[in-house]
Amino acid sequence: MTEHDEKTCRSCGRRIEWRKKWAANWDEVAYCSDACRKRKVTALDRELEGRIRGLLASRAATSTICPSDVARAVAPDDEAAWRDLMEPVRRAARRLVAAGEVDITQGGSVVDPSTAKGPIRIRRHRP
Repeated sequence: MTEHDEKTCRSCGRRIEWRKKWAANWDEVAYCSDACRKRKVTALDRELEGRIRGLLASRAATSTICPSDVARAVAPDDEAAWRDLMEPVRRAARRLVAAGEVDITQGGSVVDPSTAKGPIRIRRHRP
């Protein structure tokens, strides 16, 4: 693997930017930061990915979902709990983008999940 190959963080799904200090072990780099290395991917993260897949499968092929739809599906009766799930849902969506399963959109256009700020929508990947 060369230093110019793109990598995606296993935890947050953001693009890992190559750094000179990683030149000797770029093949082993799997996380973008110490925080992501400590967080890893949990059972809840896998559940959120499954909920994204499930919600998209239950809707028309051209439909999108909001991360809050997923968070509310996991914690429907607790507003504080589903609000706390919003960033984990966005991380799950970014991992699914990296796997080629979904796209993240803003204003109907596909955006780079590593740099997207503000409200997003999630849709099935369209080649």
